[in-house]
Amino acid sequence: MKADPKTEAAPPKSSKKMVLILASALVLVLGGGAGWYFTQGQSSQPATKKAEKPEFVVLDQFTVNLQPENGDQYLQIAMTLQVSSVEQVELVKLNMARVRDRVLLLLSSKKASELITTDGKRLLAKEIIAVINQPFAEKEKVQEVRDVLFTSFIIQ
Repeated sequence: MKADPKTEAAPPKSSKKMVLILASALVLVLGGGAGWYFTQGQSSQPATKKAEKPEFVVLDQFTVNLQPENGDQYLQIAMTLQVSSVEQVELVKLNMARVRDRVLLLLSSKKASELITTDGKRLLAKEIIAVINQPFAEKEKVQEVRDVLFTSFIIQ
């Protein structure tokens, strides 16, 4: 007897369906796992770290004599401080005379050539943060100035 060629060439329909079902299930499980992996880190961050609203303190404009290089030179500068909280805003405002004194002494120790470049301005911002963040009185906490934003910067 001869076997039917159609039944020998075609595999059973149930094993094709089973492979298709297993492949689909595997894709769903891997996709779900990947989705969980990539979103779990993001979803846990807002719960643990509250978004902070930036707080700013605007300083009055400064005009200072710079260290002489090529005759008399002046710096006219305006800036805004970014601080960590409303409490820090109040602390800086309460001690504004000290803040201005520290910044004025720092600015008047500079030469125009040190401040004219972008890197010079970035370095100055870091130095301003450092001098303002020193405690205003002994045994007090340090201030929390996070950034200095120059709103005007003129060298003459």
